[in-house]
Amino acid sequence: MSYKENKEFRILSAIGIILVTAGHLGFNLFDLGGLFPYYSFHVFIFLFVSGYFYKEESRDNILSYMIGKCVTLLLPYYAWNLFYGILTMILHKAGFGIGQDLSLYTLFIAPFEGGHQFMYQFPAWFVPALFMVEAINVCGRKVLSLIRLEYEWLIFTGSLVLGILTVWLAIGGHVWGLYKIPGRILFMMPGFQLGCIYKRYLEKYDTISDGLYFLIVMGIQLLITIYSGGLAFSTVWVSSFANGPVIPYLTILTGIAFWLRVAKIMKNIPYISGKMVHIGRNTYAIMMHHILAFFVVKSVFYAVHVLTPLCVEFDVEMFLSEINFVYLPGGTEAGKWIYLFAGIGIPLMIANLQRAGGRMIGKVFPFFSRKKKGKD
Repeated sequence: MSYKENKEFRILSAIGIILVTAGHLGFNLFDLGGLFPYYSFHVFIFLFVSGYFYKEESRDNILSYMIGKCVTLLLPYYAWNLFYGILTMILHKAGFGIGQDLSLYTLFIAPFEGGHQFMYQFPAWFVPALFMVEAINVCGRKVLSLIRLEYEWLIFTGSLVLGILTVWLAIGGHVWGLYKIPGRILFMMPGFQLGCIYKRYLEKYDTISDGLYFLIVMGIQLLITIYSGGLAFSTVWVSSFANGPVIPYLTILTGIAFWLRVAKIMKNIPYISGKMVHIGRNTYAIMMHHILAFFVVKSVFYAVHVLTPLCVEFDVEMFLSEINFVYLPGGTEAGKWIYLFAGIGIPLMIANLQRAGGRMIGKVFPFFSRKKKGKD
């Protein structure tokens, strides 16, 4: 039996990582004139996709499931975390003031507290958080399965209520310090459960014509935008909620709904579909490395500034001290395209090199090379 790839959700993942990359540049090209701000839903695209692909039988072998998640999520994360810790130490010696020093704390504990320890890979904070969401999800489902009741909607409703309560507490200033760890997970959990609900109950009804679909989704979003005081929020820090505890989940729903239909349309355009699916297969690498890619671009501009009469306005102090500094040649926003292409392209190159290295290791040490049954 061959493995049939879900192109629609691959493309949705690709859209999500492009929005994340653009968001870290402050490049609002894809927010439709402010109608769908990235920070009102984009992290939840990945939770939605993860929930969609959750298999209910996983609860019957939790140990195997958790080992698999450690191998696919945590082990690569910690390997790259060590790499970025070493890189940060080297750059500190070169005069950079970005990131914390490498230590047992920044290597093993800080990733679960916030994931911004070395900064050059800070978007990957999502990986340990997703691991915790998936672990709690499968364990909770195992417990509920003992009741032998239909509990899918119960899980979704319960997680949504807890998520809304978390936002309410965060607005009141009660989700801070170590409370942000459970707060983050409770806030994120409804996004994962939404993916489960969509696959099991709602996907078969997602048949409305494109015109009517976009009219409904964009109409709702327009009303939210008009009557709200700013839709963006911070998922990692569980903060910046400007419109009460319910609106964030509504914008999560509308944002995912809009781009899900865009992905559905894109999958039928062969050339675009092929490129987007490739990006969607490599979201882990792009999430982990796109800030490094931005740094590479800035380093090139720095070299040009030092070695030539060009780029005279390059701010060296900001380059050395601020990870979010973006140098734009000539001050034009169009320069952000350079960073965006690099932020996608360089991580794809790293992913390709990593796979090539894995194949070489597999040839030298066949014991580490395993064929997956049922997939090609």
